[in-house]
This record gives sequence, structure tokens and C-alpha cells, in this order.
Amino acid sequence: MAESTIQQQPLAGWDKPELDLSSAEWQSTSRGRGDVQIAFVEGFIAMRNSGRPQSPSLIFTPAEWGAFVSGAREGEFDLT
Repeated sequence: MAESTIQQQPLAGWDKPELDLSSAEWQSTSRGRGDVQIAFVEGFIAMRNSGRPQSPSLIFTPAEWGAFVSGAREGEFDLT
């Protein structure tokens, strides 16, 4: 597969800081059965793929995280 040459740029209106995640304490969200981890850093919630920890992390504000968790609990992301 060809390596991407697209430069990642912050989205317009992006109001989240560049967080230093190098010393974050990552936690598995599914008792080790899944491949998603979260960390609480400087008042934000970071989420990453534990199988590819070098990949970019998603950053959520507490309100965004609450909406995401509520949606997941209600089956909003169920693709079956």
C-alpha cells in the first residue's frame, strides 16, 4: 500500500490544544477484549487504537465524551 503524502491539518474551528500524550496512563475500555484505550489528560479524554498506539488519537472534551458514551450505550453506532 502506498504511503500517504497528505499533511494532517487541524480542522477549522479546532479549539483543542496539542496534548502531550507521551506519559498518558492509557486504560483499556473493554477489559482487554477490544482494541480501544482511553486516557484522561489535561481535562480532555484521548482515545486510541491499542493495536496501533503510534496512530493519531481522538481528543474529546468532557461534553463530547459524554455524548459519545451515551450514543454508544443507546446503540447509535451499531452497524448490524
